[in-house]
Amino acid sequence: MRHFGLIGRSLGHSASEAYFAEKFKREGRTDCVYSLYELPAIEALPELLVAEPEIEGLNVTIPYKREVMRYVDDLSFEARMIGAVNCVRRQTDGRLVGHNTDIEGLRASLDLLLGGERPEMALVLGTGGASQAVQYALAEREIPYALVSRDPAKGNCTYAQLTLEMTADSHLIINASPVGTYPAVDQAPCIPYAALTPRHMLLDLVYNPPLTQFLDYGRQRGARTLNGEVMFRTQAEASWRIWNE
Repeated sequence: MRHFGLIGRSLGHSASEAYFAEKFKREGRTDCVYSLYELPAIEALPELLVAEPEIEGLNVTIPYKREVMRYVDDLSFEARMIGAVNCVRRQTDGRLVGHNTDIEGLRASLDLLLGGERPEMALVLGTGGASQAVQYALAEREIPYALVSRDPAKGNCTYAQLTLEMTADSHLIINASPVGTYPAVDQAPCIPYAALTPRHMLLDLVYNPPLTQFLDYGRQRGARTLNGEVMFRTQAEASWRIWNE
């Protein structure tokens, strides 16, 4: 039996297990199983790999996309450039290779949301591993951006410092934080939503729930919105290709 799975600290929101179970059923793959592995700390990864020698590939989610890099033997070019890993392939010799398939999901999402437009400025909410892939995707498109963080040492500004003017001038806003993820569905990043207009485009990497408070606030102001479903599905299929190379 071929084993795959997802590692993270809290996985109650994840649709990965259900997605791959449906994929395996649809494709008649009776030799594959996908499981969720909640790890209290990334230091538990080696123990997991010893206990589950059948594991061939892992997805990685919050908060381990950067921390897992300490445990891989090699990195793909894009994982190295982005500085974060969300997909690990365990080779037949036991070596671990880190990849980043979030970038493929982001490219697909931006293609759909922007429709060929290139905003003059973007805001990226959050500075974790997912944010690093967002920054890479925006740099590819030559879209300038500012980082908004709770930690003043990590972003261009904090949420408290984010002004109406900055928000109004940034027609693309991407939530790369977990704020609003199930079960905390009543939460949203603390930005001045009154500055949003129909010229704004909001991308939320969260896909559960499908309509987050962040997107709903944008929709109420006439903004174009997209949730994380396209990104989720695209990165999952990209991971599957890597595991089967």
